[in-house]
Amino acid sequence: MTLRVLPVDAAGYRPHALHAPDRDWTETNCWLDMMIEVVHCLGFEPLAACAFTLSTDFDGDQWTLFKFPPEDLRGLFGIEVAEMYVWRPVIDHLEDNLALGHLLTVEVDSWYLPDTVGVSYRREHTKTGIVPQMLDRDGRRLGYFHNAGYFELDGEDFDGIFYLEAERDPRVLLPYVEVVKLDRLHTGPPSIDAVVALTCDHLGRRPTTNPLARFKKRLESDLPWLARAGEDAFHPYSFGTCRQLGATAALAGSYFDWLGPRLDMPLDDVAASFRVIAETAKGLQFALARVSRGRGADLDEPFATMEPAWESAMARLVIHFGD
Repeated sequence: MTLRVLPVDAAGYRPHALHAPDRDWTETNCWLDMMIEVVHCLGFEPLAACAFTLSTDFDGDQWTLFKFPPEDLRGLFGIEVAEMYVWRPVIDHLEDNLALGHLLTVEVDSWYLPDTVGVSYRREHTKTGIVPQMLDRDGRRLGYFHNAGYFELDGEDFDGIFYLEAERDPRVLLPYVEVVKLDRLHTGPPSIDAVVALTCDHLGRRPTTNPLARFKKRLESDLPWLARAGEDAFHPYSFGTCRQLGATAALAGSYFDWLGPRLDMPLDDVAASFRVIAETAKGLQFALARVSRGRGADLDEPFATMEPAWESAMARLVIHFGD
């Protein structure tokens, strides 16, 4: 028996425009990317829930690994997300919840995800998150949201993703799993008043000092280590810094491009400031790659662009939405 929650097909799937290949940052992080596609497939606009980009920050050693806050998803769309207690094999929990019309977010090993071919598929054991929504246990098939799309796996990958071939190693901890309940889905799009309320809330929780200035200070102290650690260290370091910074700024720019016309409010300059940050963060990532290969990098120029862009965006938003 095949269990399925949403009427989607991997062969003809069209991702949301936030995952268009021409964006500076096609992907953000695995949790947000897969939930963008879930919200999209449920018939809602993911951009309506992107006010949270305003309250992201540089947290001392990395940029916030940003996600849709559960309370925002619940208030805007009626999607309820909560951590689940895992006490049985994950496949058993998945089977029960899909039968109930619930989705799960599941931490898995990307070694078994064929959509990561050329990156980690059968090459590297790396933790990532997926949202399975189709399960054919007898046929050993799984349909899942991951990164910027919807995919299917089968056969040996199915056995591997659920660790079906061997007894569970007690030294390997059970994965983090969330249940995504769709019982109380709203019947229409969220009101613009609700979107504005979230915008004001997250603006009120914006960083108290310019996070780009703090990021630059930390980056300056990290450059000698990065030069010694080399390219293997560059990839996770840039993911937690440049990619999260650039991706959240790009998402914020798209959010205000979407919100401005709906409020008949001139937010183009705000969106443009965030896009400047997103584009500059991409260039900074290339510069850090050169550092990891033993070359130098000029940090003054990119941060002289990004710091005032952040200040300008926040100042304009305070004018429009209040402090």
